[in-house]
Amino acid sequence: MSTTSDSAAPAATLAIPGDPLALERQVCFALSIAARSVLSVYRPILEPMGLTHPQYLVMLALWGRSPLAVKELIEMLQLDGPTLSPMLKRLEAAGLVARSRDPQDERQLRVDLTDKGRALREQALQVPPAVMAKLGTSLGELEELREGLTALNEAARRAGVKPSPSPSQDSV
Repeated sequence: MSTTSDSAAPAATLAIPGDPLALERQVCFALSIAARSVLSVYRPILEPMGLTHPQYLVMLALWGRSPLAVKELIEMLQLDGPTLSPMLKRLEAAGLVARSRDPQDERQLRVDLTDKGRALREQALQVPPAVMAKLGTSLGELEELREGLTALNEAARRAGVKPSPSPSQDSV
């Protein structure tokens, strides 16, 4: 049996007290439940803005810097093209973004905010405080959690793992 860096077997077996396979001890389980729970907090907050959570992430990226190439959005949001494309179409149909070819490179598709998309940012400024209030957490607690999750994501990426696209909730 050969051992490679791609092997699914751990390099060394760690002594873990208790049952290492207990569901409540699994990081993957805690992340999955937390993701679903937190997204359910966002849903009613974003609904009056006409956005799904994945669309909100696209808008956050564009409010940070616009225009962006589709390729840049894919990298920033760690999505794939077939996942991002329908979201962009819906955001464009809602009048929030405009897609156009890059004049310097016709092969590149750019996404830019429309006036309506830029104006929506003002309403979106209420999202973070509303989420904190619903969760009953402080800004410091959420920033600490985000830092830990970002470090975990980076560790997974260093391990050669690319995030697989999640099922799009954009079709709702």
